[in-house]
Amino acid sequence: MQSPELTPEAQTSRTADSRRLGTLVGPSLMAIIASEFPLVQPHLYAQQIPPVVYLSGTLLFVAGLAIVRVHNRWARDWTVLLTLTGWMAIGLGLVRMFAAGAYRASAAQTAPIVYMAIEAVLFTIGTAITVASYRRGARS
Repeated sequence: MQSPELTPEAQTSRTADSRRLGTLVGPSLMAIIASEFPLVQPHLYAQQIPPVVYLSGTLLFVAGLAIVRVHNRWARDWTVLLTLTGWMAIGLGLVRMFAAGAYRASAAQTAPIVYMAIEAVLFTIGTAITVASYRRGARS
C-alpha cells in the first residue's frame, strides 16, 4: 500500500526510483538466470568448489542488501517484486555463505527439472520487472 501522507510529487519520485532500480535489477536477473539455466550449463553447480559458492553468496548478500536498503517498499504493485528480489538475494546469499559445502553438495544432487522450474519463475519475475520499468507512462 502507498503511504497516505505522500504528496503526488513524492509518489512520482518513488515510482521513478523504482523504475530506475528496476532497469538494473530486471535485466540483470534475466541474464543471470539465463546463464545458469541447466540446458545452457548442465553441470554448473556440480563442478563448483565451496569457496566459489561462498563468494557467490557474498555477492548475492551484498546485492540484496543494497536493493533492500534503497527499496524496502511493500506496495501492492510491481515494485514489490524489487523488494522481494532483494530479500531473496539476502537469504540465498546467507545460505551460500554459511553452508557453502552443504549447498554445493545438495545443488549437485538436485534434478535439473527442479532448477528449470525455479529458474522459469525467476526469469518471469525478471521479465515483469524489466517490462514494468521500461514501460512508457507507467505510474507504478
